[in-house]
Amino acid sequence: MHLGAHVPITGGVFNAPGHAQAIGAEAIQIFTRNQMQWACRPLREEEAAAFREAVAKSGVRRVLTHGSYLMNLASPNPEFLAKSRDCLVTEIERCHQLAIPYVVLHPGAHMGQGEEAGLSAIARSLDAVLERTQGLDVMPLLEATAGQGSCLGHRFEHLAAIFDRVREPDRVGVCLDTCHLYAAGYDLASPEGYERTLRDFGRVVGLRKLKAIHLNDSKRERGSRVDRHARAGEGVMGLETFARIVNDRRFRGLPLVVETPGPLAEWKKEIARLRGLVRPEGKSGRRPAAVRRRRR
Repeated sequence: MHLGAHVPITGGVFNAPGHAQAIGAEAIQIFTRNQMQWACRPLREEEAAAFREAVAKSGVRRVLTHGSYLMNLASPNPEFLAKSRDCLVTEIERCHQLAIPYVVLHPGAHMGQGEEAGLSAIARSLDAVLERTQGLDVMPLLEATAGQGSCLGHRFEHLAAIFDRVREPDRVGVCLDTCHLYAAGYDLASPEGYERTLRDFGRVVGLRKLKAIHLNDSKRERGSRVDRHARAGEGVMGLETFARIVNDRRFRGLPLVVETPGPLAEWKKEIARLRGLVRPEGKSGRRPAAVRRRRR
């Protein structure tokens, strides 16, 4: 697995890999644009080339983007729905230009239509977007949500229903967010609950669909349906939860990205703390030293 953080692109997208080096990250997530505006300036090819070169030189092994927070692929408003689809198409095109293989997005909110109508609308939107981006090697990743308001994706069954209804399910994957899962009611904090959650995900969705993890603690209790990130070990989930995750062989090769406030020095400490939880290959049993120290 590859630990990292969501890093800024201040001054240009090509600066992001340098931030990764500064914090000791092997994975980064970025915004390629202002996430609170529909319109965006096209990427110049020299910018994209500089980003690709910086990634190659940085030691970063995994890169993904997060799609716009404005998008709602389940919107009942035709104009808003069209804007959302266009926005995702543009993001996929930008990712292709930057050689970024994944774009993470919130599935959508049904806005009173009901879950079934909303899930079908998301599948239709993905069909439309994938049709317009044929030949681009970029995979949208549906992010499991906390379940605030009418947001869909807070149950594994929601994700499975979308995959069942979309025409090209192999072109869509999943990003799990540990804070969102906990807020949605999944028990990641106990060893038994953690295993049950992963078994359920494997049974309902399939582990092969999992392409990335957002590694966030939660400020709120399990089942709160409120999305409030905390640094690993500083929320209610506890550091042992994250020790289980970073030592789980099922996540080998995946980007594990923290989404907590900066500055860079804070991400560097958080990544170092998580890396300190990793046991040497083949070791098990005693808690990692970082966990033992924090529990004294």
